[in-house]
Amino acid sequence: MRVRRYSGSARINHWIVAISFVLLLLSGLSLFHPSLFWLAGLFGGGTTVRWLHPWIGVVLVVGFIGLFLRFFAQNLPERTDWVWLARIRHVLKGDDEYLPEVGKYNAGQKFVFWSQSILVIVLFVTGLGLWAPGLAYVEGLFGFKATIDQLRMAALIHAGAAVLAITIWIVHVYAAIWVRGTISAMTRGFVTGGWGWRHHRKWLRKEVGHDERSRVTPAE
Repeated sequence: MRVRRYSGSARINHWIVAISFVLLLLSGLSLFHPSLFWLAGLFGGGTTVRWLHPWIGVVLVVGFIGLFLRFFAQNLPERTDWVWLARIRHVLKGDDEYLPEVGKYNAGQKFVFWSQSILVIVLFVTGLGLWAPGLAYVEGLFGFKATIDQLRMAALIHAGAAVLAITIWIVHVYAAIWVRGTISAMTRGFVTGGWGWRHHRKWLRKEVGHDERSRVTPAE
């Protein structure tokens, strides 16, 4: 039995954000420290990467807005999220029988969603302060002139937020690899009934409907 988990448009949206994030990671690191400047060669050199990095950021923000609108309702906190977190040791051990039934996303996935949502906003706002055209537009729109200290603070916050976003992204990728079948869900759009029963049973019950519940078993 196969169950649809993601539509084609949702998968395209996700991969646009994912690819944009990786490109931002590489281009951002090339601008972060002289020892990493060699990464700029992947984008055609320093001049190109300085021009390209902000525009990739714009693509990421637009794409992330799409993901947010699609999935924010399914990432709202529930009582079972606190139970899931309290039993995190069983999550790490793979003892699913001790975990509560969860919907489309568990507490860990919801943490990734909301933390990255906040960090994307922070990165976008501070990034505007480091991007001459963006800064000029904001200054003209609000009628103010950013000080040197404010721009330095923006650079510091931008770098810190980027480190946090990259760390959470690494955890996200690791979890997707660790939970077998997760990556194929975002590439093919479907999961097996057994995968849904083990990891997102509440979501599976809703998807298959009342008449199909009795046919969904851990072996499927």
